[in-house]
Amino acid sequence: MSSFCVIGSGISGATIANLLNKKHTVDLYDKARGLGGRSSFKRLDNLRGFDHGTQYFSPKTTEFKRFTKKLIEKKILKIWGGNHKFLSDKKKENKKHVKVIGKKGNNDISKYLLKNVRCYFQSELKKINFQNRKWNLVFNDGEMKNYENLILTCPFPQLKKLSKKYIKNSFIREKIKMDANITILIEIKKTNLGYSSFLFNDRILGWAGYENSKKRFKSKSDLWTLQSTFNWANKKINQNKVLKKTNAKILIDKFFKLTGIKQTKILFSLNHGWKYSSNSKPLKLKSYWNSRLNLGVCADWFNGPRLESGWISANDLYKKINS
Repeated sequence: MSSFCVIGSGISGATIANLLNKKHTVDLYDKARGLGGRSSFKRLDNLRGFDHGTQYFSPKTTEFKRFTKKLIEKKILKIWGGNHKFLSDKKKENKKHVKVIGKKGNNDISKYLLKNVRCYFQSELKKINFQNRKWNLVFNDGEMKNYENLILTCPFPQLKKLSKKYIKNSFIREKIKMDANITILIEIKKTNLGYSSFLFNDRILGWAGYENSKKRFKSKSDLWTLQSTFNWANKKINQNKVLKKTNAKILIDKFFKLTGIKQTKILFSLNHGWKYSSNSKPLKLKSYWNSRLNLGVCADWFNGPRLESGWISANDLYKKINS
């Protein structure tokens, strides 16, 4: 039985940790306060919550469809129904497009996969060093840990900074551009608009999801998650921390204009910037494993921008570790 350290609790980290935990000792670390990665769920109280990362996913491959079906049967996941308004002229709408979400929040997959794995939060990996057949890890609080195997699932720019000394594979030299996203969570008075989501044809605001339509709680107000377009966010993300109110106002004003909802008082709002949201250009490699160093990498950016891509990458890595 070997010791594994997994960095990241998103779909890739949760999947590989779950698989490895059946035969090995696994510890998982995440710099956030809770699990889920870019499938995080922001709960305000028992009546209010937002999926402020991944909005939903639509299984494509046979294997992931089978996995999703199992979790729907276990009541971990469910289908997001309702009236979804498709306004984009850049993408073709798929009428058979099934939108799958977590029953309580979109981090439910990670919660399910990690229920038997030791997890440590608010722990950011700062330095790695391979010595005497072990990985010496230094975290943000100065704590040092040693493991025989290291699995990284972080966004590509962070991976490159941490591990370029050890990864010599050609993929580390790729010019992988990860797009940003600026997400605004808002609470307004009830409107009875009748839509579950909007996919907009706009250069600034790309998406609006009506959280109440997911039927997780009975809120007395309307809760919406607004997400910018990648192009707009790429230009704004580096200044988003100092321009949070300005960027939020731009997206909120767009939301009212594009949906036709009468502009009303904002009861609550939160601006969350995702600097590394998505990679739209898949690599030829699904995952990376170096058996000499016992170093592995899996992430959604290997295969594309979807949550399923991260699941595929983690399963591919597990096969390489055991081959």
